[in-house]
Amino acid sequence: MREILGRRRGLLSRRGDGGPELIGAALTFATEWQWPILPGVTADPQGRARCGCPDPECTVPGAHPFEPGLLAATTDARMVRWWWSNRPTAPIILATGGNAPCAVSLPAPAAARALAALDGRGMRLGPVVASSARWSILVKPYSMEQLGELLYAKDFVPGSLRFHGEGGYIALPPSEIAQGEVRWERAPLPGSASPWVPDVEAVVDAVVEALTRTGVSAPEM
Repeated sequence: MREILGRRRGLLSRRGDGGPELIGAALTFATEWQWPILPGVTADPQGRARCGCPDPECTVPGAHPFEPGLLAATTDARMVRWWWSNRPTAPIILATGGNAPCAVSLPAPAAARALAALDGRGMRLGPVVASSARWSILVKPYSMEQLGELLYAKDFVPGSLRFHGEGGYIALPPSEIAQGEVRWERAPLPGSASPWVPDVEAVVDAVVEALTRTGVSAPEM
C-alpha cells in the first residue's frame, strides 16, 4: 500500500509539451472519471513567470480559467477534443465541487512534512496534486456549510490552508503553468473508475494535527 500511495509519476504524470499527452489526460478526466474540466490560460510567452491573462498582478499565473470561464467546464468529449486541438499546451483545469472532487491545499514544504507525518500514522489519502508552490489533497465534494461547521469546531486552523470547493478550481497533471510542472505526488491508480478520495473532515483533522505536531509554520502563498 505504501508503495502504491508513494508513486510520484504514475498515470498521466509524464512531463511533456502538450499535444496528445494533454488531450489524452483531459479525456480521461472528463469522460472516464466524469470530472468537469476546461482549458486554463497559458503563461505569457514574453515571461513564463507572468500569466497570459490581462491581470498584471495575477497570483496564479497559468493555473486558472480565462476564456472560456469556469462555468464552461464540461465532461463532453467533443468539447474537450475541440479545446485541446486548438490549444494543445493549455493547462487542464478541474472545476471543483458538484459531482467532482474538492481539494485542500497548502504550501509545498508544509505539505511534504504533513504527508510524511500522515504516512507514519497510516492515514489513507487519495490523489495528491503537486506544483512547486502548493500541494492539493483531493477530497469528496463538500458544501460551504459543512466546511464552516468543520472549521468553527477547530481551536486552530493554519492560515496557509486553502479550500477549493464549489466554484473553485485547481490545475491537474500533466499541465505546465508559469511556476512549472503540475504532477501527481500521489497518483491515482490506473483504471476507468473515478479515483477514491477521502472525506474533507478526515483530511483537515489529520493535516491540522500533523502540522501542529511537526511544528510547521508556513507562510501564506
